[in-house]
Amino acid sequence: MNSNLKMGIVAIGRNEGERLKQCLRSIPADIPVAYVDSASSDGSAAFARSMKAIVVELDLATPFTAARARNAGRDALLDQWPHLKYIQFVDGDCEFEPGWLSEAMQFLEQEPSAAVVCGRRRERYPERSIYNRMCDREWNTPIGEADACGGDAMFRVSALAQLRGYDPKMIAGEEPELCHRLRGLGWRIWRIDCPMTIHDADMHRPRQWWRRTIRSGFGYAQVWNKTRAGGEDPLYARQLISALFWTFGVTAIGLAAALITGPLGLLAAPLLWIIQLARLARRGGIIWAAHLLAGKFAETIGILRFLLTSLRGRSQGAIFYK
Repeated sequence: MNSNLKMGIVAIGRNEGERLKQCLRSIPADIPVAYVDSASSDGSAAFARSMKAIVVELDLATPFTAARARNAGRDALLDQWPHLKYIQFVDGDCEFEPGWLSEAMQFLEQEPSAAVVCGRRRERYPERSIYNRMCDREWNTPIGEADACGGDAMFRVSALAQLRGYDPKMIAGEEPELCHRLRGLGWRIWRIDCPMTIHDADMHRPRQWWRRTIRSGFGYAQVWNKTRAGGEDPLYARQLISALFWTFGVTAIGLAAALITGPLGLLAAPLLWIIQLARLARRGGIIWAAHLLAGKFAETIGILRFLLTSLRGRSQGAIFYK
């Protein structure tokens, strides 16, 4: 066991195929790696073993979440290398950019108040579909101190230990929820101006995008419900209000207008949607705007699914889109 090692990597995946191979091959050979597999049927676990990674195969008798997988990888890594100071988490469909790992570790060495650092994640093939381009736009967040990171980020082990890591019940939004708790303890989160990972969303069909957006809605509701009891403003309140307003709210306005003015009042709802569509189109084009507005309905489905599972007292496993 090398006590001089400072950093290890946790990769998580499910049937990522060639994407996982690119991910693991982009990691320098002298860095310890734990790969957490979620019932893959494409030989991912075997390939990871061939790359000398510690492999953890999750028992899916307990509902799978990315948060649970990251915790399992962290535990496996620290079990063999307890002296690690930093852990880089990465999704199995991402490849590291050259120089990121050393740049991120150097930043954390120089910023003792920083619990997390992330950089620029970009899409490998944004030109292949509107959905890939939307993801690439989503990843491009502002440089500087941030409220949260994404799935790819380097964490200080001591900060993670204070909170026992991710909440394994979170379906989506597990990183903002964890960062919310870290900020509550005085830690800081940073995004630096450095290429970090190349992501392959591989989204080409509306059904994939729709399911991913439902997952987002579920995550908004779940994270909001957990964080509303804290001292700070709960996370995702704006996203919840937006989704519910552009679905139920606008529909209610149309029905109320019809009761007051007659059948013509029903036009109030589509008129509001058209105005919003035009406003959004000025910022990103009509196709992007149409998806953004339609996405409010998918998010609302996710919100309702969260309410239903909560009322029934059930656990919701991951919502896969690919």
